[in-house]
Amino acid sequence: MTGARKGTAVVLGASIAGLFVAHVLARVHTRVVLVDRDEVVGTDTARRGVPQGHHVHGLLANGQLMAEDLMPGLKHDLLENGVPMGDLGGQLRWYFNGRRLAPVRTGLVVIGGDRAILEHHVRRRVVELPNTEFRQGTDIVSLVHDDAAARVTGVRVQPRAGGPEEVVDADLVIDASGRGSRTPVWLDAMGYGRVPEETVRIGLSYTTRRFRLRSNPFGSDVSVNPVATPDHPRGAFLTTLGGDRCAVSLTGVLGDTPPGDLDDFLEFARSLPVPDVYEALRDAEPLNDAATFKFPASVRRRYEAMDRLPAGLLVVGDAACTFNPVYGQGMTMAALQARVLRDHVADGAAPSPREFYRATRRALDPAWSIATGGDLAFPAVEGRRTPLVRFVNGYLDRLRHAAHDDVRLSEAFLRVIGLVDPPEKLLTPRLALRVLRRGAKRDRAHSEPTRIGQGPIP
Repeated sequence: MTGARKGTAVVLGASIAGLFVAHVLARVHTRVVLVDRDEVVGTDTARRGVPQGHHVHGLLANGQLMAEDLMPGLKHDLLENGVPMGDLGGQLRWYFNGRRLAPVRTGLVVIGGDRAILEHHVRRRVVELPNTEFRQGTDIVSLVHDDAAARVTGVRVQPRAGGPEEVVDADLVIDASGRGSRTPVWLDAMGYGRVPEETVRIGLSYTTRRFRLRSNPFGSDVSVNPVATPDHPRGAFLTTLGGDRCAVSLTGVLGDTPPGDLDDFLEFARSLPVPDVYEALRDAEPLNDAATFKFPASVRRRYEAMDRLPAGLLVVGDAACTFNPVYGQGMTMAALQARVLRDHVADGAAPSPREFYRATRRALDPAWSIATGGDLAFPAVEGRRTPLVRFVNGYLDRLRHAAHDDVRLSEAFLRVIGLVDPPEKLLTPRLALRVLRRGAKRDRAHSEPTRIGQGPIP
């Protein structure tokens, strides 16, 4: 049940995060205005304002569940329109250090494919609402606030094609403008000080191309994912786009940029620790030029740590927290924050910024821990490595090795990276004992001399 409808809400950015929160706000506000610099309505191709839009995106298992809760029927719509989806452990082929995790049916669905197509279907749900409107091709100039800077009362906008500035009054403003958000600068100018930030620099680059395949490398799977690790820092995501088409993103860290030239692209694929990707591509037909996206660092803006905050303004999505995209957490976190917002506006009352940020902090913590902990496993990545971080990374390395032929460990690990279970679930005594037992067997196998008849003893 929704609360009484009231006033206008303005959403800065028609991103996935902006669309999810706009759908939530339309239940409790008379009018919801989305402002974006791009022409977005009806668009199903990559747009300029989303530089990572040329690359494959997805909703992790928990993100799919939350998106379906926010927009009932979304999964069916995507499936009917050919958007790839598959079981997290049964149809996504995961490799770590050249070893495949044991395939296991989890019952958890991951939705993947073109970012622009996913965004198009989510946006269509918002466009169809009778009380939403899009201000396209429009720049966001600044916030508008009362004389005491205690409350944000709207935004100042200007058409990109030229024309006078205009103030759009609002009872609530949501900043979903992405990693380039200017809210930290605006708050500082309003007298609130700088927003504390955490940064972990990974220097990620990924290059994506689309191909028409000569043969089927997937079988019943929907993606092949050799994940970058400290021992093998090059990775890839090979994803079906339906029929004989696929997309391939090659990843490198710490300045190792996958090349766009076709021959060099294939050589990079050949350097991966497993042959699946290269063998799929070596006789495939390229369908487009390469697109490269560089992601310097994961950044988390700690709004919950601010001493004071103005009423009438909230920040969501990449504007609040940007994750290393290889973990695929961005869209899932956007859906999660929209769910939190729904709880905070359900009774029709104005949401408290402090309570909202405290709630989203609890929701974001597990994903942030997974992403930054994984990045800090690379020795050259700068960051604070507590004894706990070092222990967990060592433990996870052993767990993934053991999960090569242990379906229970494989499923437990996938439920965590799918953001269904919290990371501490991997440290339960029962699972830890399985990891230690299998690790001991591995250590013995490496230390014992080869028996007679099996080769020479070194």
